[in-house]
Amino acid sequence: MKTVVIREFGDVAVPCQYELDLRITAPRDCTGCWSCWLKTPGRCIHKDLDAFYRAYLAADKVIILANVSKGFVSGDMKTLFDRMIPLFLPYITYKSGESMHVPRYDKYPAVEAYYQGVFSSEQEKKLYEDYIHRVFYQFHSKCDVVEPIAQFSLKEALR
Repeated sequence: MKTVVIREFGDVAVPCQYELDLRITAPRDCTGCWSCWLKTPGRCIHKDLDAFYRAYLAADKVIILANVSKGFVSGDMKTLFDRMIPLFLPYITYKSGESMHVPRYDKYPAVEAYYQGVFSSEQEKKLYEDYIHRVFYQFHSKCDVVEPIAQFSLKEALR
């Protein structure tokens, strides 16, 4: 199984083909130029995530180790999600009963997200978990796991 890890914390060694360590590499902000759809379809004008895009699309599974920041995803994680828009077409479909971008590729990896951090309420925790589920639903990926890092099992994650 080809695995990609997106990491914001931890020293848990996860065997993978590619790791994006957001503690070391902060993705550049999206400029909103739409070049990834209009001028260079499928490619961002920033080249900082080119290797990540290739690894992500080749992966069977993506494991995210994310920080909770003020009850939500960190700025770097949100920037990464924003920068993943070139992986989809600018066209909209309503097949699911709601508006979604049309996939650019035939296959997208399954995602498991584990987080560490503090929530001020159960409602805030649910909002965080729901947000991660929705992002990857919109990204045409199966995302059945959004749990605290205490629930992480390397053996289970690599299945």
